[in-house]
Amino acid sequence: MENRITDLEIRISHQESSIDELTRTVLMQEDHIRKLQHEIENIRNQVKEVSIIAHASEEVPPPHY
Repeated sequence: MENRITDLEIRISHQESSIDELTRTVLMQEDHIRKLQHEIENIRNQVKEVSIIAHASEEVPPPHY
């Protein structure tokens, strides 16, 4: 009986360690995702700014054409 309890305690200890490691990983991934979302938003804004400047169909050809 004592061995079974010891085995269970060891298993619980390993599970707690695994859970802690998984939690750290999830938190790091969450932070990384937030940074990527911010970068995507910046890129979207840059693309909007560039597309507002001029469309190729709206440009007037230079006078020498």
